[in-house]
Amino acid sequence: MSYSYAYLFKYMIIGDSGVGKSCLLLQLTDKQFQTVHEPTIDVESDVFATKMITADSKPIKLEIWDTPGEERFISITRAYYDVNAGALLVYDITRRETFDHLAAWLEDVRRFANEDMTIMLVGNKCDLPHKRVVSYAEGEKFAKEHGLIFVEASAKTAQNVEEAFIKTAGAICKKIRDGVFLVPECQLLFFCFCSRKAENQYSRN
Repeated sequence: MSYSYAYLFKYMIIGDSGVGKSCLLLQLTDKQFQTVHEPTIDVESDVFATKMITADSKPIKLEIWDTPGEERFISITRAYYDVNAGALLVYDITRRETFDHLAAWLEDVRRFANEDMTIMLVGNKCDLPHKRVVSYAEGEKFAKEHGLIFVEASAKTAQNVEEAFIKTAGAICKKIRDGVFLVPECQLLFFCFCSRKAENQYSRN
């Protein structure tokens, strides 16, 4: 049985309804953009996806949950907070209210999630500069004030979409190296097994 990744990181994508969370995930996994997209109402079936990436010179498998943005589904979203290593907190640069709600989302995450979770702030829809109402500087300032990574992206053009997920993984890897984030024991055993297997294969060549 062969393995092809060093770590398995679980992510969730959070933020108001309509900011483009599902579109970001679809662009990442399928390189597609849907003009019309039904609102997400759970985090289990078609809103779960996997993706292989490379970060910190390691192959990493991502398991990503898209979450509902409507307030009536917040209890569902909270149930998944504490099992994730990373989160993408998304707002729409063309809708001021989605930016104004970031503080509430962040407070909720930090109340229920692992305290060492890595959070990437994503300003989506940067392909619509003529409709922008939230400046890049505002997003950057919010991220710095709250210890978040920040990027603006476009689910439509794919600008910075993959980079957002990779940078988040890179930050998690750094926390692992620094001893800030503890990898589950099963992942540590798995990583050791892969390393020893690679060493054995190298010694036979």
